[in-house]
Amino acid sequence: MRKSPTPATVQAPPTTSPSPPATKSKETQPLPPPTYRSTDDKVAAYLYTYGTVAQQEMRLYKIPASITLAQGLLESGFGQGRLAVEANNHFGIKCHSGWSGGRIYHDDDELGECFRVYADAAASYRDHSLFLVDRSRYAFLFDLGKKNYKAWAKGLKKAGYATDPKYPDKLIRLIERYALDRFDQSASVEVALPQPSVPSADTPVYVVQKGDTLYGIARKLQVDISTLKRINKLKDNTIYLGQELQIPTKK
Repeated sequence: MRKSPTPATVQAPPTTSPSPPATKSKETQPLPPPTYRSTDDKVAAYLYTYGTVAQQEMRLYKIPASITLAQGLLESGFGQGRLAVEANNHFGIKCHSGWSGGRIYHDDDELGECFRVYADAAASYRDHSLFLVDRSRYAFLFDLGKKNYKAWAKGLKKAGYATDPKYPDKLIRLIERYALDRFDQSASVEVALPQPSVPSADTPVYVVQKGDTLYGIARKLQVDISTLKRINKLKDNTIYLGQELQIPTKK
């Protein structure tokens, strides 16, 4: 089992009491209310807020920032899912035995499962790093290097991080669509914060729920799947929890 390096500025919690430090900073405040309508804007806002945090974790724990950000985006519903908003939990990490911190109960694979609560998002990012570093089943990932995000994505599924068989593909598509591998470099990455948009009452949207597929949504709403992909600028049928899809109006 690998030993966790201890950063100079933030004290890492001991593995026997895995409650991360409560640190506050501009970069790790919760995202504002969901004033961003498009997925691209939500992603940009998330990267603007947490990109430097992921890079700091990469420098300390050798986990690719692209993987950390893709997992954060996917698990947190672009930072606007219930666990992220109410518990600062961006990675869907459950309580497990030995967790002494706050708890929140949320339906996942089973009803009312226990998830960890953090003081802020920085603590969630730190606990994610320690969760991977301090568990032997993830040890092989650290032999892959920091720039092999595809192998990391597949390895996380192999090690049992998620039950979704499409988990690696979803991570890889997020990384490639939004060029998250640019965060795997040592230099800081500039991300422009998009302007909040004012929702239009004339543009109906559908929020992707757990278990949804694009084909199922198209059937439910009685719209052509090719039209749904075109107006939402989707390159394939991959969709994400919490994603808002614009629905074509019927004439």
